[in-house]
Amino acid sequence: MDRKVGIDYGRKRVGVAVSDPLGIFASPLETVPAAKIIDYLKSYAQRESVTQFVVGYPVNMDNTPSEAAADVDVFLKQLKKAFPDTPVTLEDERFTSVLAHRAMIDGGMKASDRRDKNSVDKISAAIILQSCLDRTNR
Repeated sequence: MDRKVGIDYGRKRVGVAVSDPLGIFASPLETVPAAKIIDYLKSYAQRESVTQFVVGYPVNMDNTPSEAAADVDVFLKQLKKAFPDTPVTLEDERFTSVLAHRAMIDGGMKASDRRDKNSVDKISAAIILQSCLDRTNR
């Protein structure tokens, strides 16, 4: 089934989210060590048909790339090399961590569980992907 994959890339950890087959809803999937993300995505793409990657891109309030953008740029080159035929869309990732924390609070997650950065990363990836899905489905 066709899936779109959302990615919240970080130096240490990468949050991954996927869409439903119709491309309407995004769901958190996994948090993967950054060094293993390409292998993880290749393995996932063997099980599911990935039609698009949506990668969170860090920008400042004035829309210039933030310091972390250099790390994402390196990852984007690796991603495009590993998946040359799969489109990659960049999505503004400002405030996704704040929104992820809010979603965890609203969802009733315990404070101790909210401190788990793995949860924040994969929920942030879902927010990034959902933002793209909402815009394209309008």
